[in-house]
Amino acid sequence: MHPLEALQQNPFVLAPMAGITDHAFRTFMKALDASVVVTELVSAHGIEYASERTLQLMNFDETQRPVGIQLFGEDPEILGRAAQVAEQRGADFVDLNFGCPVPKVVKKGAGSAMLKDLPAMKKVLAGVKGAVKIPVTIKIRTGWDASLRNAIEVCRIAEGEGITWVAIHGRTRAQGYAGLADWDYIAEVKSQVNIPILGNGDLTSAKKAVARLKQSGCDGVMIGRGCLKNPTIFRQALHQWKNPGAETLAELPYLEVLSGLHQCLEKYTPPNLIGIQMKKFAAWFSSGYPGASQFRKQIFQSKSHEETMELAFQFFETVSVNAQQDTSHEEFLMGGHG
Repeated sequence: MHPLEALQQNPFVLAPMAGITDHAFRTFMKALDASVVVTELVSAHGIEYASERTLQLMNFDETQRPVGIQLFGEDPEILGRAAQVAEQRGADFVDLNFGCPVPKVVKKGAGSAMLKDLPAMKKVLAGVKGAVKIPVTIKIRTGWDASLRNAIEVCRIAEGEGITWVAIHGRTRAQGYAGLADWDYIAEVKSQVNIPILGNGDLTSAKKAVARLKQSGCDGVMIGRGCLKNPTIFRQALHQWKNPGAETLAELPYLEVLSGLHQCLEKYTPPNLIGIQMKKFAAWFSSGYPGASQFRKQIFQSKSHEETMELAFQFFETVSVNAQQDTSHEEFLMGGHG
């Protein structure tokens, strides 16, 4: 299915997040009704050097379709060849990251640094679009800083180069993840360009995701950190979008959620990393519940995978979904994506 067709059926897209949206987590989120999914960012240079670790980041399974492989880099030719590898591996589309604010990416001229050099970005878009037959999308920020908010110009360049959509994180690179995402600006961009737009930033609940989608006029929204706190956010948002005014869909019991995640991790994650990933996700899911801080301390001190699972099940057996508080700006929930 073409990614734009998928958006029409379900506009709630899983945002790519470094170290989070791996093979197992994408499969898990897809089972919980995420629409399009995208890999964590993959280095075009790593693909060029045939780095085994880099190539593993591109793995996916058929349940994830339509699935995009997100690439970053600054060289049009190297990015073009990397996009061809993604196409050969069967990806439904290639997503180019022009939003990552991390210094080690930006100092090489990649990620959000491209927002300062639109002629270079245009060359990259032309190079990648000319190298593959599958759709190409991009992810950006509103601009480099408050004095250079140029998303409208970027969108017009992208449209001219035949890009399928532009996803906009509602902060500048200078903001990092501080402050609030500027959805008024995202809506302004959408109103002034013809290319499909996905909005991204601070979608911490299904209700907020549906409201932002409607208010902004965007073609879809990307949810990142929101699903780390509420893994059923996609299912709830899709239900609310399809059934306006209907009762809120009941959340799945956390024990069922944990079991589902564990099954995906066992299937797609190296054995030595399963315990680490389970600790991370259980800690994120606990955010906002009474006793979460103590639980996180205990789970990160657990000595075995069995102990980790036992602690997680014990904790989530005791919590009520309605008791979860908004902790969307806790530091450990910040970062991870563009």
